[in-house]
Amino acid sequence: MDFTEATTSSRPPPTTTLRSAAHDVTAQGEHHVTSVIEDHETTCWGCGLRLILSSYAPIFKCGWCGAITNQNARKCDNKCFRWRRLRDRCFVCVLLVFMLFLICGGAWAVYPVIFSISLSCGVFHSIITVILSVTTVSMFSLAAFQCAGTPPNILWGSYPAVGKGSLENYTFCNYCSKPKSPRTHHCRSCGMCILDMDHHCPFIGNCVGAANHRCFITFLISAVISTIYVTFMSTYASLHIWPPLKYKSLTHLNGFSNELAFRTMKEIILAFLRSAVFLSTRGLVLVYLFVASVSVEIGLCVLLWQQLCYIYEGKTYLGHLSSQGSDGIEERDCQNLIRFFGCSNSATRCLPSFYNFRKSHDK
Repeated sequence: MDFTEATTSSRPPPTTTLRSAAHDVTAQGEHHVTSVIEDHETTCWGCGLRLILSSYAPIFKCGWCGAITNQNARKCDNKCFRWRRLRDRCFVCVLLVFMLFLICGGAWAVYPVIFSISLSCGVFHSIITVILSVTTVSMFSLAAFQCAGTPPNILWGSYPAVGKGSLENYTFCNYCSKPKSPRTHHCRSCGMCILDMDHHCPFIGNCVGAANHRCFITFLISAVISTIYVTFMSTYASLHIWPPLKYKSLTHLNGFSNELAFRTMKEIILAFLRSAVFLSTRGLVLVYLFVASVSVEIGLCVLLWQQLCYIYEGKTYLGHLSSQGSDGIEERDCQNLIRFFGCSNSATRCLPSFYNFRKSHDK
């Protein structure tokens, strides 16, 4: 952001435009009057001091408190705020119903087959299901209903209350009518400023910020593991209850060629479709669980990989968008992942030495 740094002034604001003339003494001792410049005076929102601008600047920075003022910023109307909140709540309800269907439908369709194998196998898979279900639903609830993180309340607006540099690179949020730190963004869907905002996720009906970012990543990891587990278990159960396949012309095929391979694949697919007509209700639920879990886990894996890449680079999604086109060097290190998940230093003593050893050999 390009802005002009202004100087402070203790004089009262003028009613007319101020004009100043500067005298320059040459080497010969003659006095010359320089060109007249116009000073523009305004007030800093952070400390209340009057600022003198050498030229009109829509964005300027206070030399005392460091607050940045944007004179062109306008407060927009949030006419669609209620509709956004209603949309987000509907997404949350739909996702909760879908997760409950996967849990209940999977238990109803899969576990009769699992318990028919052995009691110990059924108990083991039941424990895994309970752990994955509780983890996924609880992390989703925390990410959806927990506050994403609000910036700290600080003193502003008065020179005695604000110290020198206390509002360095702070801007003023015209929506919330309060200061906004450099790592804070205003979400128009939530109607509030979010600290370390990554993005607004409509599926959790909430922003992903400093307070719930870890819960959101944990939910993604748990959801990916759960969908993979549902995929394997629904496939395993379907193979036990699927009606026998009946092939028509597969026994008459001899030799090997591309056309023969295509005909063989076509015959197998047709045999599956013919046998699917005789599937029971439990079998149809298993087919739906397989298709739904595969499609969901693909999207979740892409989102999780993207989030982990941003955390590895030490920035958020909005920070990635704002840094595009800049020449800033980002510190990419696995320590960013360790710090994000809050692991203790004793558990990460081997990791820095390993990566430093690898980097030294890369050089």
